[in-house]
Amino acid sequence: MIQAKFSLNESHIGFIEQCKQYGFKDKSEMVRAAIDNLSNEVKQRQLRESANLYAEVYENDEETKEWTNSTLSEWPL
Repeated sequence: MIQAKFSLNESHIGFIEQCKQYGFKDKSEMVRAAIDNLSNEVKQRQLRESANLYAEVYENDEETKEWTNSTLSEWPL
């Protein structure tokens, strides 16, 4: 595994020192889990923002609305 060096505040260090109390085998596992969670959160935020942009475009595009509605009326039930 690749190692990295970075700086943390004392409060971060204190929290990471408690890693075993939170069910992690070591500090590295805890930091990796935190990074994974942050990465997933950022991806979800980007997806929501993208969906909102598409919804806004759809809301303002009458041609797309008509096309979608006509397709939906032909969709089998």
